[in-house]
Amino acid sequence: MTPIRRLAPLLAALALAVAALGISACGHDSDHKEVVEGEPVELGDLTYNAIFSRYLNPDDTEDAEYLVGQPDPPPGSAYFGVFLEVHNETEETQDLADHFKIIDVDHQEFEAVESESPYAFPMGEKLEEHEQIPILDSTAQTGPIEGSIAIFLLPDSASENRPLILEVPGEEGPAEITLDL
Repeated sequence: MTPIRRLAPLLAALALAVAALGISACGHDSDHKEVVEGEPVELGDLTYNAIFSRYLNPDDTEDAEYLVGQPDPPPGSAYFGVFLEVHNETEETQDLADHFKIIDVDHQEFEAVESESPYAFPMGEKLEEHEQIPILDSTAQTGPIEGSIAIFLLPDSASENRPLILEVPGEEGPAEITLDL
């Protein structure tokens, strides 16, 4: 077998690897702010993670605690919770997002509702240096899901208009987290 014939498979594999690398890098943006639920995203000096999301049942004991102070949902709608963790690894106090919204595939937008729950995400508050949300040993951090909740009132049709995207505002523009519904 000639040396060229022995190198042919190796050269073909190398060319295929280079082509695959070029295709996979196509369109890559180092500031890309689109992730899926459970995947952290950096916004400025804070790291947000939507660790879990689901519809909430006011008749369920656990969910009733998340829905403290909320009226019964109107007919044709339901409460939806997104459980979040946020980390500030800097030496400075940072501002948390002051609102969240969910956007469905039809571009309908749903703002998070205010909450009196001890599990509620502290919208617009300050996060001290090297701190996290939920705060260590808080009700939210020691709860079943170990996250602070943002609550949304969604029409029943929202579950048919997936994917649902959680938009988190940030200094460099919003992050979009595709929720696992």
